[in-house]
Amino acid sequence: MREIQASEITQVIAQMCKRANYQLPDDIKDCLLQAYQKESYPIAKETLGVLKENLELASQIKRPICQDTGMACIFVEIGQDVHVNGHLTDAIHEGVRQGYQEGYLRKSIVRDPVLERVNTQDNTPANIHYDIVPGDKLKLTVAPKGFGSENMSRIKMMKPSDGIEGVKRFILETVEEAGPNPCPPIVIGVGIGGSFDTVGLLAKKAMLENAKAHHPDPRYAAIEKEMLEKVNALGIGPAGFGGGTTALALHIQTAPTHIAGMPVAVAICCHVARKMEVEL
Repeated sequence: MREIQASEITQVIAQMCKRANYQLPDDIKDCLLQAYQKESYPIAKETLGVLKENLELASQIKRPICQDTGMACIFVEIGQDVHVNGHLTDAIHEGVRQGYQEGYLRKSIVRDPVLERVNTQDNTPANIHYDIVPGDKLKLTVAPKGFGSENMSRIKMMKPSDGIEGVKRFILETVEEAGPNPCPPIVIGVGIGGSFDTVGLLAKKAMLENAKAHHPDPRYAAIEKEMLEKVNALGIGPAGFGGGTTALALHIQTAPTHIAGMPVAVAICCHVARKMEVEL
């Protein structure tokens, strides 16, 4: 049994919250650069150039890429042979609290969603997801999620008879309805299967995959490629100004489901697709 101190987790989460807001992962940066080089529509190319410059400046001067520093979404893969000395959940919340205060990151969480929309002043509680895996490692993923794009995500309880063509239509309808609101170019995660309460998480995990990766099943990999091309053919373009770069990446994750249903979720993220992983 391997022991990890809760205080170490707090320190790591605090640093990750700051760094994730200051710099994008290499896969997203590379996709944005490739889109800039490929884009032929002048206004779209100019817009991508501004986004690229913003990313570079944010990294250099240690300032947030976007003023919306997001809800702190934390994904935890904890090995079954790991023992955390202290309270793991409290340690994560404290890390978020410290990171957002030390980094002067905008605090965006309200304590009640409807009746008392009072800011908690420290961006907690974080949105934490746990997976127990084999081994003695602890992997932490911090993904600050802005809500301009989160508000454009959708879930639909489809019928099995809708088939894959129904799924494709739903993806395109979701992106088209979103238009310029999620600050394109966007990153899209699609979840298919599971149940109402799990398909959204499936889509969010798909959204966080390496932008250059492909689904291991060649059938789904082909659908990812087809839908990315169709999304970009919508002509929404960077910031909604038109052009051929509406999305940078699209990934699909699936799960077994009930014979009577086919839940589908489309998770949308702006080009500031922040994510950072650390393994302890």
